[in-house]
Amino acid sequence: MRLGLALGYWGRGPNPSHLDLAVEAERLGYDSVWTAEAWGSDAFTPLTWIAAHTSRIRLGTAIAQMSARTPTATAMHALTLDHLSGGRMLLGLGLSGPQVVEGWYGRPFPDSPLTATREYVEVIRQVLRRQGPVELDGRFHSHPYRGADGTGIGKPLKPITHPLRAGLPVLLGAEGRKNIAQTTRIADGWLPLYWSPLRPDVYGASLADLPDGFLVAPMARAHVCDDVAEGLLPVKAMLGFYIGGMGHAARNFHADLMSRMGFESEARRIQELFLAGRKEDAVLAVPDAFADEISLVGPRERIAERLELWRKGPVTDLLVTAPDPHTLRVLAELNA
Repeated sequence: MRLGLALGYWGRGPNPSHLDLAVEAERLGYDSVWTAEAWGSDAFTPLTWIAAHTSRIRLGTAIAQMSARTPTATAMHALTLDHLSGGRMLLGLGLSGPQVVEGWYGRPFPDSPLTATREYVEVIRQVLRRQGPVELDGRFHSHPYRGADGTGIGKPLKPITHPLRAGLPVLLGAEGRKNIAQTTRIADGWLPLYWSPLRPDVYGASLADLPDGFLVAPMARAHVCDDVAEGLLPVKAMLGFYIGGMGHAARNFHADLMSRMGFESEARRIQELFLAGRKEDAVLAVPDAFADEISLVGPRERIAERLELWRKGPVTDLLVTAPDPHTLRVLAELNA
């Protein structure tokens, strides 16, 4: 099981420790470093900055939002950074949800997410293969565009720049069962939002036939500390925001996933509190048990024991969000 460093997205401004953490992760032998985006900083620019200050560690987006860019624009970002970094790019993509897609990107959420995702990946694959002009008679991502409001003179094109790697890895963030199953067929890897090594049955059927070399790369908060309850507070804060605020009350993929993992009543309570403006209460309502299952928090010995559980399943890459170099160092030693 390889280790990766997940830096996430910026808050009010750039985190001054991110670059130092990435450089330290490379020194410690971490395989990859990952950036994200929500409705603030983008995923590719910080990753390019990190690429310029490192030489070996692989560079991933976890995740770049599909609604933020056309598939060809995303492919341009990926192939450009792949060239600049000497072939270190990992393209992680996600569809996000209706609240973000329509509220931030100002476009309709697709009524068939599976089809939209499949077409998006296919266009990117065509760009990276560069075997001919990009052409797809798609429902969401037609190339050339054939809509009634078009001119009708769109021309199929292939990239001017020759991609460095036709097989640049594409990973997908997926939560629903059908979406995960499709991911195993069309992508090179899967980026689970929550992974509990105690509940592999939650995803069992969707992961029944993993192809050789397929990446399973969940994210987990890691923190070496003496007080487990205190160490879990940032995990609970993240869960309170995602479960309560990252989606509509009637359509929240993150809350649905928590429910499938055995915490349905708790997920709905978190939503109720958050949407009522009681955000602190929503965070406190997150069960310690759930936060603990999906993270690695506590003294070194406790983390060592729990790390063994992560190794027993299909996880190939553990992407840790670690707040300090000491935690990065301990995990590298335990995983050696």
